[in-house]
Amino acid sequence: MAQEVNIAGLYADLNRFGQSQEYERAVKVANKILQENAEEKLAFHCKVVCQIQLGRFDDALTAIHKQSSLSGNLQFEKAYCEYRLNRTKEALATLRAFSNPDYRCKELLAQVLYRLEQYNECFQLYKELIKNSEDDFDEERETNLAAVVASLQLWQDEDVEDPGIEEKSYELCYNSACYLIGKGDIKGAEHSLKKAEILCRKSFEDDPDATEEDVLAELGIIRVQLAYVKQLQRKEEEALQIYNQVLKQKPTDVGLVAVASNNVVTINKDQNMFDSKKKIKVATSSGLHQKLSAEQRKSIAMNQCLLHMYTNQGDQCKRLATSLQNQYPESETPLLIQVAQFVRDKQIPKAIQLLQGKSSSGTDITAKLTMAQLCLAQGSVSKACDALRSLGDLSYKPGVVSALVTLYRSQEDHQAALDVLTGALNWYRKNAPESPEFWSLMRATSNLYLKNGNAKQAAQLLEEIRKTKPKDPRILAQLITAYAQFDSKRSQEVSRDLPSVEEIASSVDVESLEASFNILGPKYMKKLQKAEGGQASPGGPSGDMLIQKKKKKKRKKGKLPKDMDSAIDPERWLPKRERSYYRGKRKDKRKDIGKGTQGASPAVDSDPSKTSSNPGSEASSPRPGAVGPSPQSAPGPRQQKPQAAQKKKKKKGGKGW
Repeated sequence: MAQEVNIAGLYADLNRFGQSQEYERAVKVANKILQENAEEKLAFHCKVVCQIQLGRFDDALTAIHKQSSLSGNLQFEKAYCEYRLNRTKEALATLRAFSNPDYRCKELLAQVLYRLEQYNECFQLYKELIKNSEDDFDEERETNLAAVVASLQLWQDEDVEDPGIEEKSYELCYNSACYLIGKGDIKGAEHSLKKAEILCRKSFEDDPDATEEDVLAELGIIRVQLAYVKQLQRKEEEALQIYNQVLKQKPTDVGLVAVASNNVVTINKDQNMFDSKKKIKVATSSGLHQKLSAEQRKSIAMNQCLLHMYTNQGDQCKRLATSLQNQYPESETPLLIQVAQFVRDKQIPKAIQLLQGKSSSGTDITAKLTMAQLCLAQGSVSKACDALRSLGDLSYKPGVVSALVTLYRSQEDHQAALDVLTGALNWYRKNAPESPEFWSLMRATSNLYLKNGNAKQAAQLLEEIRKTKPKDPRILAQLITAYAQFDSKRSQEVSRDLPSVEEIASSVDVESLEASFNILGPKYMKKLQKAEGGQASPGGPSGDMLIQKKKKKKRKKGKLPKDMDSAIDPERWLPKRERSYYRGKRKDKRKDIGKGTQGASPAVDSDPSKTSSNPGSEASSPRPGAVGPSPQSAPGPRQQKPQAAQKKKKKKGGKGW
């Protein structure tokens, strides 16, 4: 009896401590009760709940495992502890074991499914909870439902309808922005994020203890998402500024820090490597597995691999790319990074070999296109064509067909080019006979037939086109050209369907044609502006359009010597040494200087006609048949200079006389 009274008193204390949220003292009381009676399930339950409230999830889970006889009805508490300890799969197994789960189990199951990224089942579960529950947590459920819808649209690229939840809180605005990002509505997402920032600040106005640091901490995730939206709009400078502002505040959410750091690395690209190394180290630190989604972890790993390539860490880049390729076999990015690293190392044959191994499955389109590009860079046109022709249905697209025809014709393999066009025509005739690409390919094939001399095949295709476009003059002209090569009678019959000259001229706008003459005409023609009132300018010819020749600029005459005679030198065609005024070289003039005693000089005859050894006499004798100056013509400027030199020389020689 005394023991029962003692236990009842302890239960009263336990209830009092639980009501006042003194969980530490409540645990001690629960232990006392269990010491008195180890089979007290209620005391054990209270102990586990108090440990959960204190955040001692390990202790609570250990107690549940040890006291299995007392924890039969504590499966929810067990699942919650496993969820909080990031043992998500164990929590899912525990919750699946419930035969008839209640609302709290369904709520926890929805959280577990969201963390495991099983969004479809989570979406259906939240819709059921919102429909069948009536309590004070409807807004939280709507927020979680909006988050699930955004994740489906953003991460799994599923086209989900907007649940139409009113944006009453900043959390709902933020989730709506994420949904709009997944839909591709970047402007709408930016508007929702700005609205979320305003609502977030308003929510802190009623709290007098809230500081600006608290507000900025809560705004961190909104601002990082806003920076991401700016980045999607190519406003990278604004995005980088926001990222750095958030990181300077040192937020406690490690997932938020990792995402912001990773996005800074993507903006830096191959610049600012020192900063990128620091940021990628933060983004790849331990403890982020539960904070990031699988797509986020994948993007960070890919960026780390790219950073190794940009920093010339080739071995690390290849090692990490190989690991990522095994981890994400459906992704093409690790393979392309490896190929890019081989190209940077100037090992293009290894890059092509790697792509050949990947593209052998026949499903990797990017690998085949990359291999075609590398083969062209190496000059292997045939291998590039083989890679393009192995693209399956994509090889029949007009762009690929055009590339193949151009490459084959550059190799003068016209038959292969025709085979490509014929195959594309057959594919479109079967799959898309009414598409405009089909008719374009038919015209291209007929043109190639005409160039290669296959007029009959060209005529067959043109007749097929003519059935849909009977009045097209270009088709008729090509058809006439084709028939003229093998059936002149049929060519004449088709030519009767050509439009008449009057019909063609009726669609010509003469005024616009004349107006465009200024652009299409010769460079020396120019258009005069129409005078006001539709009249011609005064003094000019009448008419709306006046054409005149461009005035030629007069060439300026070159500057002539001051003492030059205006008359034309008749000896200008003779070599210099044969002209009468040629002075000869300086060495020749020194030959006449006397070599006797000082002051001696040779006798000079005053009659120049008797002199035979004066300087320059050889130059003054023109060749037979050459035209020389007449005796009466005035001496030119070059004739005057030697005379002045002779006078100066005589004057100098006269000193010794």
